[in-house]
Amino acid sequence: MPNADPRLAIPQTDRQYHIDLGPGELAEYILLPGDPDRTARIAARLDDAGSVRRHREFASVTGTYKGLRVSVVSTGIGTDNVEICLAEILAITAHPTFIRIGSCGVLRADIALGDLVISSGAVRLEATSSFYVHDGYPAVADYVCISALVEAAHRLGHPAHVGLTATAPSFYGAQGRPIPRLPIRFPNLPEEMAAQRVINFEMEASALLVLATLAGVRAGVVCAAYAQRTTGAFVVGEQRERAEAACIETGLEALLILSQMEARMRDAGAVYWRPSLWSSEVAP
Repeated sequence: MPNADPRLAIPQTDRQYHIDLGPGELAEYILLPGDPDRTARIAARLDDAGSVRRHREFASVTGTYKGLRVSVVSTGIGTDNVEICLAEILAITAHPTFIRIGSCGVLRADIALGDLVISSGAVRLEATSSFYVHDGYPAVADYVCISALVEAAHRLGHPAHVGLTATAPSFYGAQGRPIPRLPIRFPNLPEEMAAQRVINFEMEASALLVLATLAGVRAGVVCAAYAQRTTGAFVVGEQRERAEAACIETGLEALLILSQMEARMRDAGAVYWRPSLWSSEVAP
């Protein structure tokens, strides 16, 4: 690659160093699970899906969902991995739309295990995004993505809640979970977040939302409730499988709805989505 920035210190090729993908290999509508193994389970729901490519924690596949070309790229755990994944996807796509599908712990007693949580924004408890923006910069989901996720969950009959997420940099101490032999600084963090009307903890959303905003692309987040932090209950077995399936289905359907919404915007010459653009093609 001529004129490459020497500060990158990576091989000079169009094939991205970590995700091992090149230009043209990804669709513009992209699901981002955390778990690499989830990619194969999503691929089984796609038509014309190719083989799953895997490099480190980044597993990817492209196929079609109800006629829409979509890709799946796993991010692995944490905002540092999200940053790597987003940076490399943005290098080889034109104007991607991202939906993160993940798992979370919920902070409200009325949210049942297996329910979906759609993030309206995220508290930036992590440090990755601070290398891009000031500490007061908000991590906000694209409002069109939020609308599409709410519509998708409704169509599919999956209970869903909308609210603020807290993105933590780890699973244990950074979420107020006590650890044997290790002291934690903020044992009351779940209660503090709940008092601020945060409804769930997870580990990736804020970096995705900040970086997508900076890049001028759409991003949304939906997570299945795997843990109920008010009681300590956790999903297991078949309940966990159903929760994961609901999240995957909602993410895929939301991408389809987004493509329909964007088509309506183009037809109307609209810069911003507005409710009056809903039509029979979008909301049957």
